[in-house]
Amino acid sequence: MIDLPEHLQSLQVLANPWVMGAAGIAAVVEFFADKVAWLDSVWDGVHTFIRPVGGALLAHGGKAGARAVINTSPEPVTNVAMSTVEDVATAGLLYAVYEYPCAAGAIALVLLGLAIWLLLLARRIIKRIFGQPKETGGV
Repeated sequence: MIDLPEHLQSLQVLANPWVMGAAGIAAVVEFFADKVAWLDSVWDGVHTFIRPVGGALLAHGGKAGARAVINTSPEPVTNVAMSTVEDVATAGLLYAVYEYPCAAGAIALVLLGLAIWLLLLARRIIKRIFGQPKETGGV
């Protein structure tokens, strides 16, 4: 529904009906695989190798999209600031994972909540920008 920027055109393949169909079939199989104990174990064993790759690709795509927005700013301050924030956050979270795993889990949940909130906010803004104008009564 929204045209992708030039550097994200490779994601257009996800809109292919074959990809959407395969994802739908996988969701149905997942639903039923969870109901059978031995099949659930096999399914989870296979996905132990698939899920991290998928998650990494999604995270990289999200980061690349955010960086693309930041890199379009004309001054260098936001680029340097964002890079520094990423470095500090990575080092801090890695330290927290090893020293305080429960706290790191809580931080991850907070960051997940923040990401969901930001996505919903972005959705609202995009709908406001590209949404249909409301009709007024009267001529």
